[in-house]
Amino acid sequence: MHATVKQLAERLVASYKQLGGINHLDGKPLPSKRAIAGVTEDMLRLLFPGFFDERPVRMASIQAETESLLGSVAARLESEIVKSLEYSPPPNLSARDVRTYAHKVTIEFLGELPHIRELLQTDTEAAYNGDPAALSREEVLLAYPSIECVAVQRLAHELYKRNVPLVPRIMTEWAHSRTGMDLHPGAKIGSHFFVDHCTGTVVGETTVIGNHVKLYQGVGLVARSLSAADQLRGKKRHPTIEDRVTIYAGATIVGGETVVGAGSTIGANVFLTHSVPPNSLVLAEDVRVRVLSKKERQKKSGEAVGL
Repeated sequence: MHATVKQLAERLVASYKQLGGINHLDGKPLPSKRAIAGVTEDMLRLLFPGFFDERPVRMASIQAETESLLGSVAARLESEIVKSLEYSPPPNLSARDVRTYAHKVTIEFLGELPHIRELLQTDTEAAYNGDPAALSREEVLLAYPSIECVAVQRLAHELYKRNVPLVPRIMTEWAHSRTGMDLHPGAKIGSHFFVDHCTGTVVGETTVIGNHVKLYQGVGLVARSLSAADQLRGKKRHPTIEDRVTIYAGATIVGGETVVGAGSTIGANVFLTHSVPPNSLVLAEDVRVRVLSKKERQKKSGEAVGL
């Protein structure tokens, strides 16, 4: 006999009681991933008016529309920040001060939007000037996933700096799921930042990236080891990339003490664990590429199967 819905529910509830850690029952409300995704989308509309909207945005009505959208974003974001602070309050913040602090953070954060737009304009220029396939700046803003992901990271970084838990990471993981690029909200990223293609690129929490840096797909700026996570929290674990550095596809740069000097180029598939001086060219020379003719390939295949 097939189990009834009631019996299935009883089994599932029993697992809730048996397996802790992946339940959050009877606790303080957590931030809503869905609500934060909606707020983030609306913040992209504020950063790039006309590019993330389904209808034309007119200059004649921009003041009223911006006020309306900004008010909605402020109210929804503040509500999520309150929940995150109640769940995990920063040191020296009492429970009664949470709502006051959340309101202060929200207003300060939204006040940073003009500055974030200045940085994003440099990112857009870097993408357009750095990719000959880009036919216009409009194409970059409409179609390039790296611009969207970097925009969300720059937003989330401002909340991260203000010790808001959970919300910044939810924002950047939302962007990660959409673009394939994983930028931690803690990373410090300078102006004119461009990640061509961007899929598979990972930038860790304590990474520092200078100005005019260009990365390609699959680049990893990562920690040396995560085996002792408790001892590593709060410490510099990820590399520093100075100004005007280019890092090609598949390169991995490891460790908090590793510094890539200004003006350097890191070749594809390099695994770098130590610092390099400015204006270095780092290549993976031990990798050999051999091109075989059709006859040589057939001979090799025969040897492989013992013919």
